[in-house]
Amino acid sequence: MEKTITAVIKKYNGDETRLMDILIDIQAELGYLADATVAQIAKTLNIPQVDVEQTVSFYHFFARQPRGKYTVYLNDSVVANFHGRAAVARAFEEAAGCAFEQVSSDGLIGLFDTACMGMSDQEPAALINDVVFTRLTPTRARELVAGMKAGKTVAQLHGNKYGDGQNAHPLIHSMVCNNIQRRGVMVFDDYEPGTAIKRVVTMSSNEVIAMVKAASVRGRGGAGFPTGMKWDFARKAPGDVKYIFCNADEGEPGTFKDRVILTELPQLVFEGMAIAGYAVGAKQGILYIRNEYRYLRAYLEQVLADMRNNNLLGPLTAGKAGFNFDVKIQFGAGAYVCGEESALIESAEGKRGEPRDRPPFPVEKGYLQKPTVVNNVETLCSVVKVMLNGADWYNKLGTEESKGTKVLSVSGDCAKPGIYEVVWGFTVNDILNMVGAKDVQAVQVGGPSGSCIGSSEFNRILAYEDLATGGSLIIIGQHRDLLKDVVLNFARFFREESCGSCVPCRALTGMAQVLLEKIIAGKGTAGDVENLRSWLPIMKHNRCGLGQTALNPVITTIKNFKGLYDQRIKAGDLRFAPSFDLAAAVKDYEAAVAEV
Repeated sequence: MEKTITAVIKKYNGDETRLMDILIDIQAELGYLADATVAQIAKTLNIPQVDVEQTVSFYHFFARQPRGKYTVYLNDSVVANFHGRAAVARAFEEAAGCAFEQVSSDGLIGLFDTACMGMSDQEPAALINDVVFTRLTPTRARELVAGMKAGKTVAQLHGNKYGDGQNAHPLIHSMVCNNIQRRGVMVFDDYEPGTAIKRVVTMSSNEVIAMVKAASVRGRGGAGFPTGMKWDFARKAPGDVKYIFCNADEGEPGTFKDRVILTELPQLVFEGMAIAGYAVGAKQGILYIRNEYRYLRAYLEQVLADMRNNNLLGPLTAGKAGFNFDVKIQFGAGAYVCGEESALIESAEGKRGEPRDRPPFPVEKGYLQKPTVVNNVETLCSVVKVMLNGADWYNKLGTEESKGTKVLSVSGDCAKPGIYEVVWGFTVNDILNMVGAKDVQAVQVGGPSGSCIGSSEFNRILAYEDLATGGSLIIIGQHRDLLKDVVLNFARFFREESCGSCVPCRALTGMAQVLLEKIIAGKGTAGDVENLRSWLPIMKHNRCGLGQTALNPVITTIKNFKGLYDQRIKAGDLRFAPSFDLAAAVKDYEAAVAEV
């Protein structure tokens, strides 16, 4: 153990801010992070043990106990459940001889739930020892367990059937499919790596930022903050050391576009980071990517190495004297809140992914307290195309307030789930027709933190001035129980993913789940519904976007599908309905007495 820990820490030069990398690598070697392991890590890094404990305890994929020689994380997202997740889970349990959140008695197989893992277009999906398995069936689950019991390696369990595009690359060899259904002119168009950055280095940083501003490029993460303005703030911030972050955490259930972009066009993303670095005066870029995409690690590192060899990164980037920009990869360990930019920065520093108080903003004091730009994957891709084609070209695409294109992750009850790149301004109906969706009850726009809309709003347009979205559309058919199948799943998700830092988020996400379960069971009241609605203003006092939008699945369905709540609530007293069933509670007792 000590030899492994020493070697890993030496690999990261004993830098305590690389604690996430250190923990990920040590767990990969030892299987889990035992108490003695945590103590030894702290001792070797010469930091308080509590600093290691607080990081290990925060993230879903860090294990303190053995999780089996074969560790299975089965996706428990809404879309996974749409496509038979429950039957797959039962098959795993029956074959393995243990329930979920347990390890088989022989220590061979561990079964665990996990939230959306970026595979909503090919569900049910699971991670087995960090290898992705898609489109699972009960039969396939039983075959996998049989293979485990026979001692097969995970590579043997996976087989040699690979997905399309770069998924078949020797450094990936994954069964994951891209499912690119519609290519647009911004991201999935023809692209020659290096062309944009070579053009950029002939310009001044002022000229680069001016062009991004003129093109009205806005962040694609959902908030839509002007990219040029963010870069300008960072450029003018005092200090010689600055950082560029690419936020590829995409933990929003139903979102998987960044996975596809990083698989097929990683050079486009890295080049966008280099352009941002040139514009603000940064030398270091950091790609923060979710743990579920670790199967891309070797491939992405090779892409970076090739770009350095071609002088597109590293010393004399693009041949420009004084411009030395490079990128490193930072993986998360399972925490939805790290999609928030300040929580992401905290995580990259080796800490719990808890959002920071603002101000100061990251462009003033971000990573290691230095000015930091955090941009979404798609935003950085857009910047490259602006540099190649100009602001006028960009501004001809989209609506008055929403320029360019949007990459959508579409999943759920439709014939053609996958990736669609569309010009801003498409209506929801346009998308439904495009993906082959019929008998649609609702569409979840922007993931759980967005809005659940009904058919009366399907004529609304996807744009910042109407329905803004980070890119996720989940289609929900008429045959679904919207409250039980969708809203409750989202409520549980937010309760689990709350970092617990802010009281409203910590308390009300749990209370909302309890009330929702009560309503679904037919024991709720109109007062319960009103309570849920009244909590929304309180949630606005939370520190980050997760907390502020955590009740959106409930609030937007109360607004747009009130009849579904009315059907389930008890008539009579608006404030009280007995939820305790005395007869049911004493049933086992009465049976035992009868036997005596």
